[in-house]
Amino acid sequence: MQMKRKSISFTRILLACSLILLVVFFGLLLSGHADSTGPFLIAFFICLAIGVRGFEATKGFSYTIAIFAAVAASMYYPQLFTQWGSFKLALLITPLLQIIMFGMGSQMNLNDFVGVIKMPKGVIIGVSAHYLIMPLVAFVISHIFHFEPEVAAGIILIGCVPSGLASNVMSYIAHANLPLSVTIGAISTLLAPFITPLLMKQLAGQFIEVNVLKMMLDILNMIILPIIAGFIFNMFYSGKESKKSKIIQISAYVAIIVATSVLAMSVGVSGMSQSGALLYTLGTSLMWFCILPALFSLVLKQILKGDRKVIESALSFLSMVGIAAIITVITAAGRDSLLHVGALLLITSLIHNVAGYSFGYGVSWLFGMPEQDRRTVAFEVGMQNGGLASGLANGMGKIATVGLAPAVFGPLMNITGSILASNWRRKLPEETK
Repeated sequence: MQMKRKSISFTRILLACSLILLVVFFGLLLSGHADSTGPFLIAFFICLAIGVRGFEATKGFSYTIAIFAAVAASMYYPQLFTQWGSFKLALLITPLLQIIMFGMGSQMNLNDFVGVIKMPKGVIIGVSAHYLIMPLVAFVISHIFHFEPEVAAGIILIGCVPSGLASNVMSYIAHANLPLSVTIGAISTLLAPFITPLLMKQLAGQFIEVNVLKMMLDILNMIILPIIAGFIFNMFYSGKESKKSKIIQISAYVAIIVATSVLAMSVGVSGMSQSGALLYTLGTSLMWFCILPALFSLVLKQILKGDRKVIESALSFLSMVGIAAIITVITAAGRDSLLHVGALLLITSLIHNVAGYSFGYGVSWLFGMPEQDRRTVAFEVGMQNGGLASGLANGMGKIATVGLAPAVFGPLMNITGSILASNWRRKLPEETK
């Protein structure tokens, strides 16, 4: 009890410090010393992020506030987050996204897809609504507000990617249908290599050149193969699968890896024109996404005695750090463009996000779905995989423009999602009372 009181006292001190820092920030801003405000604004967000963790009602906002601290740092000191020596930090985006997707896959197995059989109506409506509503709303926004072509393409891109990982958390908080949420998110992610490039070609092709096969390959490399690696890790770590099941699953995973390598050759990736290069790429992919995850899981299983808590905590931490790093690098790279369109992009991102919640809930209501499922579809439609959108923008070589909308949408959806989930948490669905 005494330790808890000390913790509350410490967080209150931090909240008081954050208030003082905010006052100093506005004081310097109003007195014409805007160049000196950076350290105070960054410190304000850091103190606030730690301070809100002391209270049950607000601790869910801590991570999002920490993201704002990172964004503030990248806006004031972009040179620290764009390049270290000769190394460009944008090169970290794809590996970080792969780690995040590996973490997602390691917490899943084929049972998560049983929901397609148990809840086909909810899954079909959820996935269809996701890939219809968000791209079309983005398309309308990009035309109404007349953004620069590459920024407009970024808005459409965030609308065309699969649902975000945070939607599962929000569904859990909001007493929604969590199994349905997991299934919709998984199916939309698996469909992304086929649907996202085609939607981008149709809706954003007038703004930028879209190479459908190249984007398909990027999505496979950034999310599908790392998720497969996570599946394999989980399969060997849990040890629940039969030998026959393991052989069938691994055969399917190897087939996907082979198909990805063949696609890479057809796209014309450097050094992929000869069969020797194809075999080298295939061998490398099999090593990274199949063999190493299996060996890694067996070694960890022996070290941790089968305990999953340490692994889940580590992967969760890496995912949060990875998302924060991706947003920070994108913000720093696109700082000048963001200063030009920041306020308008924030408003349009909010419209896009809220429209996703509203239309997702409304469509599921029209189809007579229960309240729990309506809440689930609302989150699955309104919350996007900003990390994937950022990775694709980086793959296009347009991280400073196309990547802006994902960088803004990501933190914003966590705020709106948390508010909506907290509000619904206080109102139990009729079917759960």
